Amino acid sequence: MVNVLCAGLASMDFIFRVGEMPTKPEKYRAKDAAQSTGGGAAGQALAATRLGGQGFAVTRLGDDPMGALVVDGMTANGIDCRFARRFDGRRSSYSSILIDAAGERQIVNYRDWDLPADAGWLLDADHPPIGATVADTRWPEGAAALMRIARERGVPGIMDGEAPVRDAFEALGLASHIAFSIQGLRDLTGEEDARAGLLAARKEFDAWLCVTDGENGVTVLDGNDFGHVPAVAVDVVDTLGAGDIWHGAFALALGEGQEMAAAIRFANAAASIKCSRFGGQSGCPDRQEVEAFLRMHGV
Repeated sequence: MVNVLCAGLASMDFIFRVGEMPTKPEKYRAKDAAQSTGGGAAGQALAATRLGGQGFAVTRLGDDPMGALVVDGMTANGIDCRFARRFDGRRSSYSSILIDAAGERQIVNYRDWDLPADAGWLLDADHPPIGATVADTRWPEGAAALMRIARERGVPGIMDGEAPVRDAFEALGLASHIAFSIQGLRDLTGEEDARAGLLAARKEFDAWLCVTDGENGVTVLDGNDFGHVPAVAVDVVDTLGAGDIWHGAFALALGEGQEMAAAIRFANAAASIKCSRFGGQSGCPDRQEVEAFLRMHGV
């Protein structure tokens, strides 16, 4: 079993399905509702675990009831929370999220900006054997620590290049792989075109680069060569958490030694299945579902 360390945000998401996004200060009735863990660390660790590995959530939480909900939710899903640190007097992250009829989301998130940022303890921690590490930009110090650990262990260190990208510049410089969202790539480079953005990013980072763009698939810059892996069309119900699921699946696939194009197809399939299900990260598929999806669509 491949162990994947996942650093970044972990939160509790309160998700409401609506016909359309509210535009007035009135009361609205949800068509459906769900509660799920959220955030990059939680989603990546969930994907790694459900898809056949072991995900470790490396994150910061407050010592409050919301933090207990987050840890209990992750633990119930098989995620190892030994590196989820809780701090006295601090508050955990949580979000109110609206999902409209097209599956798009509107998020209002609370985050305690006074959570201790230092991640030196991670470098000295007793880590299990590691197949890969993956991190978002929400905790730059933690991301940098995980990228250093990956370099020391000689395993893939994957960064989720989500805006604000430059906040995690040190971690990005240490990563072996950077998978930008299209919004993150625009935030970094100012380029609207995916290929132009990747070429601009190449001037700053000596890593394997790609950009995920939803239904438009994944564009890759490997050395000087471009590639493209298309997405498989699905009936979109809820896009919340799809990027986190993609990065967790991609990290696991690389940790397993999958060839690059196969790893992208594997991650694309996991994210596509998730988009067809309401409930944020709780819609993450398992390994059997992803493999069946790949066979069904011949990818």
